[in-house]
Amino acid sequence: MSLKIVDRRSPNFDARPEGTRIDMLIMHYTGMRTAEEALARLTNYDAMVSAHYTIDRDGTVYQHVPEEMRAWHAGVSYWGGQRAVNANSIGIELVNPGHEFGYIPFTENQIGALIDLSRGIIARHPIPKERVLGHSDVAPARKTDPGELFPWAVLADHGIGLWPQHHHEALRVPHQEGLARFGYGVEPADDIPAKSVVTAFQRHFRPAKVDGEWDHECGRALAGLLTHFSTS
Repeated sequence: MSLKIVDRRSPNFDARPEGTRIDMLIMHYTGMRTAEEALARLTNYDAMVSAHYTIDRDGTVYQHVPEEMRAWHAGVSYWGGQRAVNANSIGIELVNPGHEFGYIPFTENQIGALIDLSRGIIARHPIPKERVLGHSDVAPARKTDPGELFPWAVLADHGIGLWPQHHHEALRVPHQEGLARFGYGVEPADDIPAKSVVTAFQRHFRPAKVDGEWDHECGRALAGLLTHFSTS
């Protein structure tokens, strides 16, 4: 599809740390009742939040912050030993009321625009597939977005992010160790409750059942994801 990008700048950004390489792409939902409410907040100086882009339900893309600058989208966050991932990430918001206001499926137009936008971002920046993540992956104790309705498998089919090919064997290490190896913050090395991490993993990689309880299916999914590191 042909991207329609509208400039709607936010004052809420600053410079990335010198020498920082952009190597993460973080997906969000807006979690507000309407698109206009979300756009107003993301561009309000007093709100002190922003993202690089927002995608409306009709597929319109709003750009708030230049990619070379740091948007304030992930907040307190952790991935792969790094805290404060705003420094090296690009954030994309998708208009959706979210779990608080009546979570609904994303539209075809939104996802089509997201695929085109993400492909362009990945072409411009060295973002590995395993570092295309959701807000809940990097902040599992605080966030649920983009949620279990987000079509991660569809994105992976277009080369954006990873989707687990279930391994024929179960995970060979304790799941906390496997989750940490993949990138999640887990106890005791990090202060994120274990159930929150499992729930975040399920929202992304096993969305059919999100209950915070680790099971054999989760183990097979994680085992399949970890094979990416041994083959890449």
